[in-house]
Amino acid sequence: MSEAISHSVNSTGLADILERVLDKGIVIAGDIKIQIADIDLLTIKIRLLIASVDKAKEIGINWWEDDTYLSTKARETELKQQNDRLLERLEKLEASAVNSDSTN
Repeated sequence: MSEAISHSVNSTGLADILERVLDKGIVIAGDIKIQIADIDLLTIKIRLLIASVDKAKEIGINWWEDDTYLSTKARETELKQQNDRLLERLEKLEASAVNSDSTN
């Protein structure tokens, strides 16, 4: 007679772990330093924050909203500013051309 062995294992799935990390956030920090004879040649500081967008905004991080490569709103704003500057330059050039024509 064989007995079935049952195990009760409390395991956490990858989705649960990911949800917890994104909800709470996690910071990974490290420094790389290259020295020769106690003289620092190169120091690289690495800081990595993993969090959900909501958590990042909650702690005041929202750089992607102003990045023109990631945000169409930021890109549109930049293009409008460039257009306004070009129109201003054009108006100045036209005004100076009119002034130079009237003096001749």
